[in-house]
Amino acid sequence: MTHKSSKVAALVSGLEGRSHDARYLGYFECFNQGLFYESHDVLEDLWLEGRHGPKDGFYKGLIQFAGAFVHLQKGRLRPSAALFRLSRSYLGRYSETFEDLDVKAVLGFGLAWEAWIESHGYERNPLGELTLPRLTLIGS
Repeated sequence: MTHKSSKVAALVSGLEGRSHDARYLGYFECFNQGLFYESHDVLEDLWLEGRHGPKDGFYKGLIQFAGAFVHLQKGRLRPSAALFRLSRSYLGRYSETFEDLDVKAVLGFGLAWEAWIESHGYERNPLGELTLPRLTLIGS
């Protein structure tokens, strides 16, 4: 357990007993509500338990993906673009579908947002201009 466990538990209450860990599901719930920092926290709690396991890079990639949006919310365009790249470097190691997630779609979202930021010279924030990606698990 981490120091954030009580906060994480509150965020994932009601998601227990499903096909995936509640923290994994909580990542998507928070992300799709625009709670990017919280989605990062929820999945980080799960990642810390299983570091260096077979899902290590997968979780890191999703954490970095959410982190990129945290930076966008704070107007930090260069760090955001860097996290989109880092996210791809982790997620790109996994199959197109992993843990019931369309990884290929997430990679595409990150690439598109990074390209938009770069094409605007790191001077315009895509939040409010682009439609936020909606992350869903296959079969959900």
